[in-house]
Amino acid sequence: MAQLRASRLNDKQSIGRGFLTDFLPYGTPQRRLTFWLGIPILILFIVYLLMNNWILPSITRHGTEFPLPDFTNQALTEVQFAVEDLGLSHEVASYEYSPGKEKGIILNQFPIAGTKVKRDRVIKFVLSQGQKLLPIPDMAGRSVRQAMLDLEATGLILGEIAWAISDTLPERVVVFSYPAAGTEIPLGSPVNLMVNRGRATDFTYMPKLTGLTLTDAEKRLEDKYLKLGLVSYRIDENYLPETVLEQSEAEGNELDVNTEIDVVVSSTE
Repeated sequence: MAQLRASRLNDKQSIGRGFLTDFLPYGTPQRRLTFWLGIPILILFIVYLLMNNWILPSITRHGTEFPLPDFTNQALTEVQFAVEDLGLSHEVASYEYSPGKEKGIILNQFPIAGTKVKRDRVIKFVLSQGQKLLPIPDMAGRSVRQAMLDLEATGLILGEIAWAISDTLPERVVVFSYPAAGTEIPLGSPVNLMVNRGRATDFTYMPKLTGLTLTDAEKRLEDKYLKLGLVSYRIDENYLPETVLEQSEAEGNELDVNTEIDVVVSSTE
């Protein structure tokens, strides 16, 4: 019977031994170190998997990004519903004057089109304030040269000059402008002048020739009782051939009739 009990004890010991016990016997420092380090690492790994695959995505809505559409060149009143349908909100960052763009048109957006965004993102817009309008200064009684300087200081340019003949008004001065003084017109627009020639018929004013073809420039000189003088050529591929690049007299200068005006014209060879 004692022999049988010993056999049963041996069987229990053999059953208790396993793969891990073979490499890490009970009571050894290696086994204790493995459990002290392994169990915390395993717990950290499980926490990492939970955070990375379930908890963080639910908080940050990972995978819900979508590319932002292009809202530029559209009216804000037209796109604000589309912005809300995407779960976004918007605000106007600033206004800018923009020639050719009606007031309320979106000029720029931030983030730019194509940027991946999430719901609840705020989209900032820069809107057009429309065309900047400027009042025409009162130039009556001023010389043409001074009137041109007044226009440039305002942000406008000199247009055509027409002539009036009157003995009751000062000679060689602006009678009125058209459009009239005080009228608001877009930035950079031309303003035409009516100038009193008086009884004198031996002077005129230099027109703008640059940017015109040589043929058109010569015709404009003839309209102002001037003549085409020396024509020089300069190679400039930025302009079409026969385009006036320079003129010998500045625009608005008072000149005697039949004065010859030299010009520099573009050429491709």
